[in-house]
Amino acid sequence: MSRLKKSVVFFLVLLVTVSLCACGIGGGGGNPSSKKVVFLSHDSIEGNNITGQLFRSVKSKAEAEGYEIEAFNADGNANLQVDQFNDALGKSPLAIILLAADGDAVVPSIKKANEMGIPVIATNRDVNGGVFTNVINDEKQGGRLQGEYMAKHLPQGATVVYLTGDMAISGAGDRWEGFKEACLDKRPDIQLLAKTATGDWSEADGIKNMTLWMKMFPKIDAVVAGNDNMAYGGYLALKANGRADGVLFSGVDATDNVLKQIEAGTMSQTIMQDLDNVGAAIVEQLKIASSGQKLQEGNVLVPLVGITKDNIAKAKH
Repeated sequence: MSRLKKSVVFFLVLLVTVSLCACGIGGGGGNPSSKKVVFLSHDSIEGNNITGQLFRSVKSKAEAEGYEIEAFNADGNANLQVDQFNDALGKSPLAIILLAADGDAVVPSIKKANEMGIPVIATNRDVNGGVFTNVINDEKQGGRLQGEYMAKHLPQGATVVYLTGDMAISGAGDRWEGFKEACLDKRPDIQLLAKTATGDWSEADGIKNMTLWMKMFPKIDAVVAGNDNMAYGGYLALKANGRADGVLFSGVDATDNVLKQIEAGTMSQTIMQDLDNVGAAIVEQLKIASSGQKLQEGNVLVPLVGITKDNIAKAKH
């Protein structure tokens, strides 16, 4: 082979090698030597809300592994979170943990992180673009737990109403589908009286819809909801009209007011988001990033836990 041909071959090999490295082939991108991780939240991380519990789970587990967690709260402001995200990119972190304030607004920042090779680990909220690892609870499995409970405990010919969460969030649809498959599809004798098309996850939404349904239906045997707030609102409305006794209630989130009702025997079930295991799964992704490996794209599913009076101790925060 001539010297010129050898030079051309060498140049082409070098070019391909550089291109592969730039694309992150075989590596995780980011800065594996960094111990800094940025946590971007859509809501407060200070209280006993879901985001606060999740942050404390991630923080304690990450710090035990030597990572440094820097957190920012966008307080529901999508523009502020975009600014915080872009500031985080300038810190050359190992990874960015994202609880999106808006699943669309944050996409350009995620794509910028992709270009820089900084892994993005999303959780808690839907994100609608870019490449990221999504560590989330298995929402459909949570709905199945509700359906299995109702299928087991409702009598023949029972009637049910269903309060749907915000259908702009995929978890609302997944919870409904899981419930439908485990209860209504397997127990055709159970009649679904009504189902909201969408909801806002609030206690007021539960009260409003239940007030209407009480006028329409003289007999309601069970209230199933996409979260505890709506289930609790349904309970309050039925209780105020003397119709709560003997009704089965099921929600999601293991909120304090619903746990108190379950303990008292006036509500039946809640589904607990296992935030401890979500935090552990996120830290496992940080370990992968630290090793220089590429993170898994798509969903990393964490099971939820059904809570009744029999195992309520599991839900004590």
